Amino acid sequence: MSWPGTFKMAECGASGSGSSGDSLDKSITLPPDEIFRNLENAKRFAIDIGGSLTKLAYYSTVQHKVAKVRSFDHSGKDTERDHEPPYEISVQEEITARLHFIKFENTYIEACLDFIKDHLVNTETKVIQATGGGAYKFKDLIEEKLRLKVDKEDVMTCLIKGCNFVLKNIPHEAFVYQKDSDPEFRFQTNHPHIFPYLLVNIGSGVSIVKVETEDRFEWVGGSSIGGGTFWGLGALLTKTKKFDELLHLASRGQHSNVDMLVRDVYGGAHQTLGLSGNLIASSFGKSATADQEFSKEDMAKSLLHMISNDIGQLACLHARLHSLDRVYFGGFFIRGHPVTMRTITYSINFFSKGEVQALFLRHEGYLGAIGAFLKGAEQDNPNQYSWGENYAGSSGLMSTSPELGPAQRARSGTFDLLEMDRLERPLVNLPLLLDPPSYVPDTVDLTDDALARKYWLTCFEEALDGVVKRAVASQPDSVDAAERAEKFRQKYWNKLQTLRQQPFAYGTLTVRSLLDTREHCLNEFNFPDPYSKVKQRENGVALRCFPGVVRSLDTLGWEERQLALVKGLLAGNVFDWGAKAVSDVLESDPYFGFEEAKRKLQERPWLVDSYSEWLQRLKGPPHKCALIFADNSGIDIILGVFPFVRELLLRGTEVILACNSGPALNDVTHSESLIVAERIAGMDPVVHSALREERLLLVQTGSSSPCLDLSRLDKGLAALVRERGADLVVIEGMGRAVHTNYHAALRCESLKLAVIKNAWLAERLGGRLFSVIFKYEVPAE
Repeated sequence: MSWPGTFKMAECGASGSGSSGDSLDKSITLPPDEIFRNLENAKRFAIDIGGSLTKLAYYSTVQHKVAKVRSFDHSGKDTERDHEPPYEISVQEEITARLHFIKFENTYIEACLDFIKDHLVNTETKVIQATGGGAYKFKDLIEEKLRLKVDKEDVMTCLIKGCNFVLKNIPHEAFVYQKDSDPEFRFQTNHPHIFPYLLVNIGSGVSIVKVETEDRFEWVGGSSIGGGTFWGLGALLTKTKKFDELLHLASRGQHSNVDMLVRDVYGGAHQTLGLSGNLIASSFGKSATADQEFSKEDMAKSLLHMISNDIGQLACLHARLHSLDRVYFGGFFIRGHPVTMRTITYSINFFSKGEVQALFLRHEGYLGAIGAFLKGAEQDNPNQYSWGENYAGSSGLMSTSPELGPAQRARSGTFDLLEMDRLERPLVNLPLLLDPPSYVPDTVDLTDDALARKYWLTCFEEALDGVVKRAVASQPDSVDAAERAEKFRQKYWNKLQTLRQQPFAYGTLTVRSLLDTREHCLNEFNFPDPYSKVKQRENGVALRCFPGVVRSLDTLGWEERQLALVKGLLAGNVFDWGAKAVSDVLESDPYFGFEEAKRKLQERPWLVDSYSEWLQRLKGPPHKCALIFADNSGIDIILGVFPFVRELLLRGTEVILACNSGPALNDVTHSESLIVAERIAGMDPVVHSALREERLLLVQTGSSSPCLDLSRLDKGLAALVRERGADLVVIEGMGRAVHTNYHAALRCESLKLAVIKNAWLAERLGGRLFSVIFKYEVPAE
């Protein structure tokens, strides 16, 4: 097959194979190098070939720019020069690992293999792992084109490995399908312990597998009545040979014209039996006695119900037999089709009386390819790392509306992409979460809240010009910065438009996911830290103010000082370049400072005000160890957080100060906090001795987000929290304490404090701009 030059791909990828609404005919044409990204640095391959779709997986090394900070060498120099920045910034190249997964129709396989062959440069292997029925059919073609030996892997092992991988590494991977809801997808929070579960794989037949650990699973049952049955009987009944066309027929059918219902058998007496009259008493029951022709649509719908109900009942029986309440469905019978998911969901709910949930997966189509890749990469132990979905390079889940015809489905897109980046450090739960399985980081689900969704999407659109301007300004010596920034603008704008149409594209839509998507897109075009120079300047200014702020605090009486420290924390939190109300002020008034910020604050009583309870607690014994999640650079960390830390240290409380591992907006990073702490220690003996004696410990969170997910924190931080016996958690900032974690329940005391720097949000919470949240919580005994 000749290379088509460009490929069609839907604006929002596809979990199944379709799109909906206005995006139907807006497919975009992508050159192949934008589909098979970074192929020249591909090291290892795997492939899963089904009856109609091929899923390719490869691992590549990605070179990208990172902003590094380091202290100046002050040897033999005057370190107190007023206008010298506190550290220097350099942009360096860094290599990270990325997994690429691409799904396309088998008709493109030869052209795709040709393209891959022409671009392979640095592959480290002579073998390609292959799974699926097509691994046999296309074995010779793959070996001829790629000059790689095909190593065939067991289909079920690959599926299980792939399922474990996505459940562990992709938040909001699993979802419940709810008919007639808006939206129809309801995503589940990742369970920290994914085992045990039941996987029901519906291919030609049905395989039911109980998964107990990473490597221990067993086939517990199955059925010969599956997707192949639907396809085969459907073809005999309707003369329709294509699977998607059968589903389309079923979506327009009325099964009650063919099926015998309970009310047809019992008449009005069904109510005395406690049964709904609409229940199916006999699939195709009316066809034996009716003297009429049945439509193709009605027969397809009846067949779909018959097979789905059978599978649902079988899955329920096995789930109950093995005491499992989590059942994941996959296989080509699913493929994201609403009609299929709806009938399976109804069947499971009916037969289990709501005790078992039918769960589907966003990336169900990739499980085999992921598993095959993991099998081939076992010597590299990929499971020892944590991985994160790269929103900039991934397609999203699409609504596959049953109203779409097969021709429309075909037009909606051919290629679907998933990219996952290997994170530097393993991520785990914060040990202080009260109930990790029920923890939900985000305060508002924008997928549910249409009004909030509309506001925040518009808010991010309107902020885009400012982000582009800041990105260009951060690289004044780069000749192509403006061009790259424009590409960033276009990519992020397209993502926002996709989310307007498909808010569930990347799981539950939240302010956090919008911020994270923006950061991924900035990194994609080599803007690793657009606010680096702003942070450098503001850190320098704040460090020069630090001694005066501490001297002023030390002159106050104890009770007056406690309120001043809290007000300092809150005033520091005003300096957030991510909030338009603040960035406008900072851009227009370079002299806006700490005292001006204090005057902006709401007077007490605050919007949420637990200060009196906090003050009373401070009159008691000191905490053993406080874990503080810091927010912004500059005045926030130096004049707000560090004086508060200093007071805790003086009380005899150890402090763990946790900052972002990577940059996001003007948030302070771990590497910046080390330099800031070193400079403060040179001015303050309390901080100096605490650092030397390891009573003050600076750690990284494992995150590069303006928000905070307490279920995905650096493993070292979690170990330190356990080791030091942390009994107080302080979370500051709108992103970390309001957009996320406002309702987070912890096993120890907590302080959540922020200044509301968004007028719309403030009004929604019952306040106004610069209203204060000061939430002190004590866990119930």
